[in-house]
Amino acid sequence: MGAALDRMVADRRTPGGVVAAGSVGGAVTEYAASGTTGVGGSVAPGPTTFYDVASLTKVVATWPLVGRAVSHGLLDLEAPVSDHVRTPIPGPGATVTVRQILTHTSGLMPATRLDRYTGDSRDLAEMILSEPLDTPGEHRYINRGFILLGLLLARVHGKSLRALVDDLGAGLGSNGFRYGPFLADDRVAPTERRLVGGCPLHGVVHDENAAALGGVAGHAGVFAHAQGLAELAHHFLSARQGRGPLKDIGAYVGDSWKPAVRVDATNSRGLAWLITDTGLVHHRGFTGTGMYLDPATGRYLVVLTNAIAYGRERHGLAELHALALAQFDG
Repeated sequence: MGAALDRMVADRRTPGGVVAAGSVGGAVTEYAASGTTGVGGSVAPGPTTFYDVASLTKVVATWPLVGRAVSHGLLDLEAPVSDHVRTPIPGPGATVTVRQILTHTSGLMPATRLDRYTGDSRDLAEMILSEPLDTPGEHRYINRGFILLGLLLARVHGKSLRALVDDLGAGLGSNGFRYGPFLADDRVAPTERRLVGGCPLHGVVHDENAAALGGVAGHAGVFAHAQGLAELAHHFLSARQGRGPLKDIGAYVGDSWKPAVRVDATNSRGLAWLITDTGLVHHRGFTGTGMYLDPATGRYLVVLTNAIAYGRERHGLAELHALALAQFDG
């Protein structure tokens, strides 16, 4: 994977990146870094360089927090999420469950566009649920459901989503994943230059809808470094075996890593995660990030890049993703 990352950097497909690989029970997590933290920069990234992980937020923050809420009786996977809003929800949105959101089968509207609600005095969770559903029961990857879960987690805990993620990290003895903003310095890799002549986004969330929520959302907004995500991958795999500081969500992890709905020729969706036909568990983020887990062997792989810095086409990421999955073959 390190050689593949070197090739991406040499071909100007990403300014740089970090790969971490290891296994449960392994003494050392191995790291490989390449390039620089940003376009035109000269500082090399490392295991503690923070990257905007985009949709990895769904599985490194929201998903385990939902598991904790379920284990503590604060959320029910089969219950309508409308149980946790203040007013009765008219229409079919009232029936959407936590499990449907996690499996991306809720039928919530696929277009996120939170900017449409700017200045609206209504509660955002209630507005999302009051809108028409679109093909409920079918798999469609959308962000609105995880935005809704982030709002619900804050509601049932009486604590902000930022504080909940900070508490999760503190309980694991890790500061390797958290919401921004960050100072625009060498600790964090910049993302996209949205306007020619402007500065790239640096230390602030790339996702526009997460930005509309102040940078803290259930679908995006977390920044993380390779060391922190490697530790988190270790904890997830250990929890499935009933061990470690996340063992209270062990049953939930096992449920999450079972195929629930078919996605494409080689993948199904569990709870939040994609699952290959060979049993690998994975998720990616739009900025150029990914996490790959093999429950059968306890191996894990984390890939952090800021390929979005060279454009939204993010050339080379599909090949990098395929190579990451291939690392577990055999």
